[in-house]
Amino acid sequence: MGSARVASWWLAGLLAVLLAGLSGYAVSGSRRQADIVAELADDSADTDAYQEAASLINWEMALIQASLREPDGEERTQLFAVYERTQHAMEHMAAVDGEHRTLASGLVQAHRSMRPDIVAYLRSIDLGDLGTAEATLEDVIEPATTSIMTLVLAEREHHLADHAAKQAAGQHESRQVLWRNALAFALSLVVLVLFAWAARAHRRQVEATAATDPLTGLPNRNGFTARTRQALTAAASHRRRPDHGRRGRVTVLVVNLDGFRDVNDQLGHRIGDLLLTHVGRRLRDSVREHDFVARLGGDEFAVLLHDADPDIGEAVATRLTDAFDEPFVIDDLTVDLEISIGAATAGPGEDVPAVLRHADSAMNHAKQQRLGFRRFTGGDTGDDSTARLTLLGDLRRALDSGTGITLHYQPKFAIGTGALAGVEALARWQHPAKGPISPGQFIPVLEATTLIHRFTHLVLTQALTQARAWLDAGHRIPVAVNLSTRSLLDTTFPQRLAALLHQTGVPGDQLCIEVTEHSIMSDPNTAIETLKHIRALGVKTSIDDYGTGYSSMTYLRLLPLDELKIDQSFVKDMGTDLSSRALVASTTELGHTLGLTVVAEGIEDAATLAVLREMGCDLAQGFHLARPMPADEITRGLQQHAVTLGNG
Repeated sequence: MGSARVASWWLAGLLAVLLAGLSGYAVSGSRRQADIVAELADDSADTDAYQEAASLINWEMALIQASLREPDGEERTQLFAVYERTQHAMEHMAAVDGEHRTLASGLVQAHRSMRPDIVAYLRSIDLGDLGTAEATLEDVIEPATTSIMTLVLAEREHHLADHAAKQAAGQHESRQVLWRNALAFALSLVVLVLFAWAARAHRRQVEATAATDPLTGLPNRNGFTARTRQALTAAASHRRRPDHGRRGRVTVLVVNLDGFRDVNDQLGHRIGDLLLTHVGRRLRDSVREHDFVARLGGDEFAVLLHDADPDIGEAVATRLTDAFDEPFVIDDLTVDLEISIGAATAGPGEDVPAVLRHADSAMNHAKQQRLGFRRFTGGDTGDDSTARLTLLGDLRRALDSGTGITLHYQPKFAIGTGALAGVEALARWQHPAKGPISPGQFIPVLEATTLIHRFTHLVLTQALTQARAWLDAGHRIPVAVNLSTRSLLDTTFPQRLAALLHQTGVPGDQLCIEVTEHSIMSDPNTAIETLKHIRALGVKTSIDDYGTGYSSMTYLRLLPLDELKIDQSFVKDMGTDLSSRALVASTTELGHTLGLTVVAEGIEDAATLAVLREMGCDLAQGFHLARPMPADEITRGLQQHAVTLGNG
């Protein structure tokens, strides 16, 4: 009994010591948590200060521009009040930023020095000297504002990154506190957990290579390419065996997120990055254990399958689609996403770029037609393949003869004046036996082959020849031509374009090259270099279908662009969808802030046009204004309305 009592006292004493230790540790942990919260609050104040300054600079610039458009508008009366608010916000920004105080103070002084220019600008407007006012706006105020905005945004991003790092560090330290408390209660269990954690961390460190996507932890494009190349090599060795059958055929699924751009625009890139992480995890959990999932870049993922039956790819695609029926919950936000999937099974002799290109082509078709899933059939022996090969042969003969492929032109109008501002060249193919073939049918076939280069050359030649004819008739009508991904990533394209401009005698500013977000993000560095060479020729550049893809704001700032075209899917829903209306308004403001001309496409009624006019959108095109038409119809329209257009 005495021994038991002694043991009980010892146990009680040990528990008391443990409880006291835990209490003391909890107090120290609470103090540390308070310090972390205080540090994060200070960092958040820095970020909020820069965010407020950026928003007010945008507002101030919008009021300055509005003063020129509507000298008697209420924006004029708000301008200096907003200017003072902006100045105070920037002074506050400089006061809270202890890290870059010199830079912040310089920004404050730069903004203060703009006041005399703004006063002179408004005085020119009051005197009716709009030319001087416009010159002051373009040459002095806008460059100064852009420079200030660039630095403010850069600092904001720096503080955001620093805040995120400290937040992650704080979360990590909080977890360590919990682990140490657990250590006090069950040392042996924690030792086992720590051992397992250390072993797993070591294994991850050994397995981690340069082929890993740092955001999602999935293999990146390089890792996926290497694994697919290994699979193709193994499949080729199986085919050389007499009893190979269809064993081990390689199928690639390319998965694209529909609506991801909206998430980035509305919720911010931090939520977008977290969403990509959750998407990668869900994709990985939805496939089989031996399937290989990777992130190719942006909002595009890929899955590598090894199956005797290529139709297994459709079953896996169905599982992936079903997995996205459940919304994502991130920071108490619910996000719904759908996916578009393209599948391609490798044929004999096909390499990794060919299989990926086929799967990507099928995915794009599924996305455009809202099919959800599409299999590339160009490499099989079915009827669809036969029809595609026949169509490809007919296209080659049409390009050889130079007949059957013509251009229609859809006018673009200045919203403010109604004047014709340019046209977009749209290809039409009159098949000798089948009649008109939709561009949606033959252009994807061309883009999957090198024939797209000959087609692009033909379209550019026809468009530039027509532009020259209009110039000779006294009409300056800039012509826009869409450029495929293959041509954009072809480093020799600018040289061929320069030769065509010289051959037709068309000034570079009478041509606009339109590219899509998807084509740019497939290889941003090459795309930027190509666009720079195109701009060096005097040719204008435009992003077509803006808002339907995924593009980094950093790339948008770096891209050498003149024009931003808002996709018709947002424009046509403006009357019924407030989010579409907000996206169009924010995109218009963004384009103007970056010094770009903003074009809205797909206008189908007068009400939409009126809303775009209120937003300050620059140009418009759509069936409500004019349908695509042959060049001679546009020429007749110019002749019939020459006086009106000239006065406009």
